[in-house]
Amino acid sequence: MLIRRSRNVALAALIVAALAAAPSAQAPKVTSPKDFFGFTIGDDYQLANYTQLVEYWHKLERESPRMKLVEIGKTSEGRPHLMAIISSPENLKKLDSYKDISARLAHAEGLTDDQARQLAKDGKAVVWIDGGLHATEVLGAHQLLEMVYQLVSRNDAETQRFLNDVILLCVHANPDGMELVSNWYMREKDPAKRSMAQLPRLYNKYAGHDDNRDFYMSNLAETTNMNRVMFTEWFPQIVYNHHQTGPAGTVMFAPPFRDPFNFNFDPQVPIEIDLIGAALNSRMVTEGKPGVTTRKGSSYSTWWNGGLRTIGYFHNMIGLLTETIGNPTPMTIPFIPSRQLPDSNLYSPIEPQVWHFRQSIDYSITANRAVLDIASRDKENFLFNIYRMGKNSIERGGRDSWTITPRRVLAAEQAVTGGRGRGEAVVADAPDVGGGGRGAGGGGTREQFDKLLRDPAQRDARVYILPSDQPDFPTATRFVNALIKTGVAIHRTTAPLTAGGRTYPTGSFVIRTAQAFRPHVMDMFEPQDHPDDIPYPGGPPTPPYDNAGYTLAYQMGVKFDRLMDDVTGSMEKVNGLQKPMPAKVTGSGTAGYLLSHATNDAFIAINRLLAAGEDVSWVKSGPQQGSFYIAARPSTRAVVEKLAADLGVGVEALGSPPAGDVMKLRTLRIGLSDRYGGSMPSGWTRWLFEQFEFPFEVVYPKTLDAGNLASKFDVLVFPSDMVPAGGGRGGRGGGAGRGGGGGFGSGQGGEGVSIPAEYQNQLGAITASTTVPQLKKFLEDGGTIVAVGRSTSLAALLGLPIENHLAERAADGAARPISREKYYVPGSILRVAVDNTNPVAHGFADHVDVFFDNSPVFDLAPDAALKGIRPVAWFDSPSPLRSGWAWGQGYLDGGIVAVDAPVGRGRLFLFAPEITFRAQPHGTFKFLFNGIYLAGQAAPGRLGTTAGRE
Repeated sequence: MLIRRSRNVALAALIVAALAAAPSAQAPKVTSPKDFFGFTIGDDYQLANYTQLVEYWHKLERESPRMKLVEIGKTSEGRPHLMAIISSPENLKKLDSYKDISARLAHAEGLTDDQARQLAKDGKAVVWIDGGLHATEVLGAHQLLEMVYQLVSRNDAETQRFLNDVILLCVHANPDGMELVSNWYMREKDPAKRSMAQLPRLYNKYAGHDDNRDFYMSNLAETTNMNRVMFTEWFPQIVYNHHQTGPAGTVMFAPPFRDPFNFNFDPQVPIEIDLIGAALNSRMVTEGKPGVTTRKGSSYSTWWNGGLRTIGYFHNMIGLLTETIGNPTPMTIPFIPSRQLPDSNLYSPIEPQVWHFRQSIDYSITANRAVLDIASRDKENFLFNIYRMGKNSIERGGRDSWTITPRRVLAAEQAVTGGRGRGEAVVADAPDVGGGGRGAGGGGTREQFDKLLRDPAQRDARVYILPSDQPDFPTATRFVNALIKTGVAIHRTTAPLTAGGRTYPTGSFVIRTAQAFRPHVMDMFEPQDHPDDIPYPGGPPTPPYDNAGYTLAYQMGVKFDRLMDDVTGSMEKVNGLQKPMPAKVTGSGTAGYLLSHATNDAFIAINRLLAAGEDVSWVKSGPQQGSFYIAARPSTRAVVEKLAADLGVGVEALGSPPAGDVMKLRTLRIGLSDRYGGSMPSGWTRWLFEQFEFPFEVVYPKTLDAGNLASKFDVLVFPSDMVPAGGGRGGRGGGAGRGGGGGFGSGQGGEGVSIPAEYQNQLGAITASTTVPQLKKFLEDGGTIVAVGRSTSLAALLGLPIENHLAERAADGAARPISREKYYVPGSILRVAVDNTNPVAHGFADHVDVFFDNSPVFDLAPDAALKGIRPVAWFDSPSPLRSGWAWGQGYLDGGIVAVDAPVGRGRLFLFAPEITFRAQPHGTFKFLFNGIYLAGQAAPGRLGTTAGRE
């Protein structure tokens, strides 16, 4: 009896101790989605909006000790941008400690391997799972809702393990978009009529679908918020980005990805992507969820930097992407015969069937749990490996190192084989040269390797320096701020610095590559060398997933030096975003003030000066040609001194007005073309106008069709996808913008969607028959039009003598576009020559880097010059590629990409490259700004005066 009593006491004590030691073992009862929303997440015809999500998450936070809600900032429309942190109650009590461990391992500075191992043992895996970035892909936000609920409510052993081993960051990536899309879908009382078709505007205020193209630039509020969490606060080892939709005939695309991967990031990145991808695919098969495709099952790769999951690669993080079918309105998986044969890209095909939203929720939860499972089981390795990758970067940046690229390999092959290499194309999946793919015999010597691939002159830079005396240092400062927002360490000189044979003035920026995020530094400064991805000799190029070349320093026109050795001198590490270095008014003259045209921010100054009623002119000729002149008034000195200090633009006080001709500037009536549903190029231009303080009005096709445009506007701006194609258009531009509804011409939308009265004035489309005659009349009446990218087709619609340069003569003498097998230039950076004597090119050097995406290229017809049409920028080389991929680039030589064309009393400026693409190429913004301020001015070679219309 005594023994039995003792055993019972001991058992009771063990139970009490176990309960005390595991307070998270049983979750308290929390409100289910059905009880809160009135439906289960994934029910047909049901969506929650962001307002409801916020309320629900706050309720769960109050009810569950497993959840902490954090506002990471405000959205573009001012909503709270929320992140739910999910982990065990014990872990949540020590969040600061675990955050510090994650940061120390990610930065990898001052740690030994043994210390890193101990930190990995002590730390918790940090996993980021998001949803809702592309708001019409409604699965993303709703699987996030369901995942958060399950993790705070389930008590199974696996969930407990996740909570104990992992800190999960659940991030809603686009709150504004969820509010718009869900409200639009749910506005119909009859479920059968609910549809996401024909949204009235972009689902991000400015960017629409391009909200996932902003991550190295951080223009958007949401991007800035998320980058701060990823790269300056939490440093997750795994970043999982949910998207839709899966390829036809499947349910989901999941990692691994197809080649190529980027040559800058650590080899551990693609290895761990494959590792997690295998775990995800394995769990799908185990749970009987077929239809998951990988690798070449879709177009996704790991080459491009700039998306939510891809930027992580350049920060030693494992970025994951799934693209999953699903819609609250039931759908059908089609029968695609080729998707019924299993292979390494599709292990388990799925049969055609009716598909419900809840099934997609379940697939997403399985994928999430697969990621959490491997993060939990292998947490120490994930934590240690992010340290090891960072350490590798620091070591590479502190010694001689080389980045091997396709061009260098091709040159080496030709040298080793005596010119018998694979030719111009590096054919995808070709066998190794010399060994026939058998790993023996052939090949070159170690001496050849050293000579060809270890040339000291080809070493990677150890330091990049941005001199503070460059012409547009405020833009260079913006570039530095983009790096700071993505966690890059920056120093600034506090005294003149002598290095590399020159002296850099105080305030210059110094970026060392010996830091954990070296891959991102290299990717922002150095040209991308995309391989010639040709599936077979003579075949058409395989398009990259996004851009092939995007070097941000090139796009922004930043002047920098590469140094092959480290530098020492007086400098300090910068903390926080940098303001432009304050400038001063130089000189003692009292007649007026001169402002350089070389600085983009000069246009902010001009817009403020005009708004303040100051007298501003543009110097047309003489030694100060291209500068801006502000005539002195009693109030002017104080105004320009403040502008110089705030904007960092230099101002010179003059004793007398400029000697040359001037044209007086005034505030202009700017119309920015857009359409119902929204245009991403127009949205980015709207963002740009707001940043540079241009007053403007958004103009829809009905307003253009109504005519009398000269009474309303001085200048009309047509971003890249607004004007329909016309004869003579060059090149083959990419697809139209996504992220909104898309235009249509009646009050009844597609799929029977009725458009509310408040949007009726936005309907319609620009047409050759109705709109173009009104635009021609506007030009003839003295108006100015700036057309960008594919909208330069307006020239052909107006019948101007401008032809397609990218054409060749067939045997019958007809001109035909050059085939894609011969010529293909996806998003890349090319160099063009510029006539900077033309006022629309004032402020430019004689060459400029432009962003080019299979953009139009022109020739001028023989009579063009007689009509006053002039080239402004053109290709003056058979090899203009600066960064990216330009298959058959020799065809570009001599082609024109910017044109100044008089039409009646007005002026048409054509800029074929994407001069405002995603608000990133600051180096070409002045083309747009100049074109706007030339509105109403007489074109060279034509009768007229410099006076504009009042």
